Amino acid sequence: MRPDHSIRARRLLTESGWREHVVVHLSQGMITAIEPTNAIAWDAEMLIPALIDTHVHGGAGADVMDATHEALETMSQYLARQGVGAFLATTVTAPLADIQNALKQVARSQKQGLSGAQLLGSYLEGPYFTPENKGAHPESLFRDPTPVELDQLIAASEGSLKVVALAPEHPDALTAIRHLKTRGLNVMLGHTAADYETTRAALDAGADGLVHCFNGMKGVHHREPGTVGAGLSHDTAAIELIADGHHVHPAVMKICCRCAPDRLVLVSDAMRAAGMPDGEYQLGEMTVTMKNGVVKTASGGLAGSTLSLSTALQNMVTTADQPLEKAIEMASLIPARLLGIDDRLGSIAIGKTANLVALNTDLGVTSTWVQGQQVWAAPATQTVSAS
Repeated sequence: MRPDHSIRARRLLTESGWREHVVVHLSQGMITAIEPTNAIAWDAEMLIPALIDTHVHGGAGADVMDATHEALETMSQYLARQGVGAFLATTVTAPLADIQNALKQVARSQKQGLSGAQLLGSYLEGPYFTPENKGAHPESLFRDPTPVELDQLIAASEGSLKVVALAPEHPDALTAIRHLKTRGLNVMLGHTAADYETTRAALDAGADGLVHCFNGMKGVHHREPGTVGAGLSHDTAAIELIADGHHVHPAVMKICCRCAPDRLVLVSDAMRAAGMPDGEYQLGEMTVTMKNGVVKTASGGLAGSTLSLSTALQNMVTTADQPLEKAIEMASLIPARLLGIDDRLGSIAIGKTANLVALNTDLGVTSTWVQGQQVWAAPATQTVSAS
């Protein structure tokens, strides 16, 4: 039983905008009341909904493909320090048995619980891609997405698999998309050479959006809009964006904001080197090298990122000229809507789960609460006061 307590915030972000000088009351991991306060001491300069990283492979030396509870626990704690309250553990292309082991571990760890960010389930990135735009995925392990195999993976995950990424030009892609939608999963399109028409057909068949837009796909040409053009011009397609300045130029980040302001989902795509020193690291079947925080394969291609979602938020404000509240929404409410969990996560409202983050005036994370419990606080940060 979690004790009742409260958080005093100088400013608080709701779906209706900012509120000044409020106290948020929490009970049993839920938000029970939001009231004005005359407090002169604050637990949070700015209180925002905890961020949701829907696409993250690892961090702090740990990786989802390690397939251990310890690795997921390390990731959970690392992500909480970055203001992430919930995440999807993301796999990479690997032998099918290794992927199944990783999915099984996610299911076990989800039941067991983690001490930092909340584990929402898993995201299958690979092996259903095609060689062109393969990124750091070994093409020798690529496979066709058949309903029978997809059902085997869903079964291995014990229903915790939430997202499957695939290349829409596979002959079986439309069948796979329709099958996955009947099973209640999201489908994202990526690591593909698909043209505009093929991508549009996949979206019309029920695919939900694009995997890290612009990366691992055909860009926009004025006579062939490509995968990117199909996604950006679509009415509902979710657009994942790695806003680190390496994967996508700041000007292109602005273009994404103008084309899809209510569909943009900030993701870290972070791998085990995130939060670690430069050097060599393992990403699935590949050895990759991080230099100055940028991870590349031996051939020079980008291999995941070392981005944190809190830094992505800051970059959207400082380099893409987005209002702070909009940038926060791209890392909280919009991903929650994509996953169909916005009734309980993604914004601060009475009756929702108390996944919250305190920011300072520099947009640095000072505290993170998950299900009403403070799971991380910066060393100089005042802890939550009992009420």
